[in-house]
Amino acid sequence: MKVLANDGISKSGILALEKGGFEVITTKVAQEQVANFINENNVDVILVRSATKVRKDIIDACPGIKIIGRGGVGMDNIDVDYAKSKGIHVINTPASSSESVAELVFGHLFSGVRFLHDSNRNMPLEGDSNFDGLKKAYANGTELRGKTLGIVGIGRIGQATAKMALGLGMKVIAADSFIPQVDVKVEFFDGQSITTTIVSQSLESLFKEADFITLHVPAQDGYIIGEKELAIMKDGVGIVNCARGGVIDEVALVKALDSGKVAFAGLDVFESEPKPEMAILMHSKISLTPHIGAATGEAQDRIGTELASQIITLLS
Repeated sequence: MKVLANDGISKSGILALEKGGFEVITTKVAQEQVANFINENNVDVILVRSATKVRKDIIDACPGIKIIGRGGVGMDNIDVDYAKSKGIHVINTPASSSESVAELVFGHLFSGVRFLHDSNRNMPLEGDSNFDGLKKAYANGTELRGKTLGIVGIGRIGQATAKMALGLGMKVIAADSFIPQVDVKVEFFDGQSITTTIVSQSLESLFKEADFITLHVPAQDGYIIGEKELAIMKDGVGIVNCARGGVIDEVALVKALDSGKVAFAGLDVFESEPKPEMAILMHSKISLTPHIGAATGEAQDRIGTELASQIITLLS
């Protein structure tokens, strides 16, 4: 059987699939050519990340597909229900990238509270001529310890983020329509651990209480954070989105950054991805990454081997 890993797969995933008797194709096929390639090469399984879309047209055009796999959590680039109605297995790897995304969230938080993103832009330009000026500009940093982190969506990634926040000595609050409460276990290097219970509260109360807010939700029909929500937040709040583009109103966000209502934002995803708006890209108060939340070697190894395991189980 043949597996097309159109958005790539780790070496460990390839080896596991090959050991299970599968042929793995890692050719990057253009979106408009995916259906033809699948049919011409008798592909049984297509694996994607976020770039390739598997919609109704591809599903209808490729009756030989047995499995559609998503390397990661969100499956908004796949017509999941339609695929299942055609008897196709749809799989993903919800647990594999949680820690990687959570660490990126804190990369953005640390960058924001210590102005690292802007300092790294300006030090090469002015570090030799305006050292004291830059030192003064970036001197009013903030500690994360003792502050309140509001987590919108306390699923696997939200919980991984909560563990890191608790380890830093932050207070953690959460809002989640589907998870009323969750026990979060923070494990240490020496085998010791602590467990704390986080009870979901309303979004409105979270927005009012949190010093920093991080989003961990799937794609939405509307904004979770817009002008109304920004208005009730604390002055000087920091906002991070490593979830999905389109859950924050970017026009309202820029306005709030310009007014000082929001101290900084950290964005890994964007409304108009893969061509983010220039007003976002050029803003001195936004820490930017190009949708790399799950892009660590460790996460990709876990994703590859987990996908391989599910495929072998389903088709063996």
